[in-house]
Formats: sequence, C-alpha cells, structure tokens
Amino acid sequence: MYTVTITCDGATENNGQPGARGGWGAVLHYTDYTEHLFGPLALPATNQRAELTAALEALRTLPEDQVVLLRSDSQYVIKGMTEWIGGWQRKGWRNAQGQSVANQDLWKALLVAAKPHKITWQWVRGHNGDPDNELADRLAVRAINAPEIEAIRVSVG
Repeated sequence: MYTVTITCDGATENNGQPGARGGWGAVLHYTDYTEHLFGPLALPATNQRAELTAALEALRTLPEDQVVLLRSDSQYVIKGMTEWIGGWQRKGWRNAQGQSVANQDLWKALLVAAKPHKITWQWVRGHNGDPDNELADRLAVRAINAPEIEAIRVSVG
C-alpha cells in the first residue's frame, strides 16, 4: 500500500530557446487528502528540466519514510531513475557516449530527495485521458503563464 501517489508533469514554451519559460505540476494523493503543487521553472527552460523538477519538487514536500508511487509521462525521468542513474554514477556522471550527463544538478538533487522513501517509478502515457496526468499538465502550463509566482501548494480535500 502506498502512503502517497504522485503524478507529475513538466511543460515548456519554445523548449530550450533563449528566454524559454517552463513550469511543473504535481498531484499528490494521500490516504485522506489530495494536494496540487505547481511552480515556474528557472530560465532557460527545457522539457527535460521541467519533468525532473516536477518529480523533485513533489518529493521534497514529503515527510520522511513514505511509500511512494511516482507516476510520470516522461520516459527520461522514469528510465533515468530506474535504469540509467547507476551507470552514470559508476562512470563519474558520464553517459554511454562518454559525455557529461545533462541536468546533473537535478539528477543529483532527485537522488537526495528520493533517498528517504521507498519509491516505485511508473511511466504513464501522456495526454491519453489519465485524469491526474492531465491535471498535472494543466498545473505546469498554469505555472508557465504566471512566471511571477513561486511554487504553490494547495490542499483540495
């Protein structure tokens, strides 16, 4: 039994271009209540950084020792945490081509945020009618359109 189920998503406008804006969103279902989280992304925004930030910020809100189902439509996040990260660490944060792993700052922060929990990482098909995935996407887009906000946390019952 999971103590919290997280569905997270990131979004960007003009992915990776100078001045590109991004946002992240997450839906957290606890046993007796739900929270919505969202916030803007630091510039310049990329889709990969948005997706990683969504997972990172959701995990950062949790008390320690949670049993978590973390759902994302990002293969990059899911495969990164379940398949690739061990190899990157063994190779000194180099990828299979010998190049420096992109977004190391976020990967390292995600490892720290994940450490106190037991997490099952699950990929979900994006924009395919999953209500929590669709909501996480809308929250991420809301953050893009309100770059002056800081992260927002809303309990919804």
